[in-house]
Amino acid sequence: MLQKLIAGNWKMNGSLAANQALLDAVRSGLATQAPACQVAVAVPAPYLAQVQQLLAGSAIALGAQDVSQHASGAFTGEALGSDAAGFRRALRFGWPLRAASIPR
Repeated sequence: MLQKLIAGNWKMNGSLAANQALLDAVRSGLATQAPACQVAVAVPAPYLAQVQQLLAGSAIALGAQDVSQHASGAFTGEALGSDAAGFRRALRFGWPLRAASIPR
């Protein structure tokens, strides 16, 4: 049977301080009641390293948002998913998130 997943993404929100406060609250909430599902967060590329450190040792999965399916090209606002070492690492986080909204 497949396990349910609850995931949240930052969109264009966040800061180093706000990320820490939010993840502290999520970890605290999960510590009081274990979820019957998998929990994940998908963050913008600039915050991947910080959030990876903040989630170390927790059951919260990490994903990268706006990961492109293309190796190169004119895809403004997307993170390179196939060639750059940093984003290959992001894909191994487990949850590459492709934006569902249309860029304006």
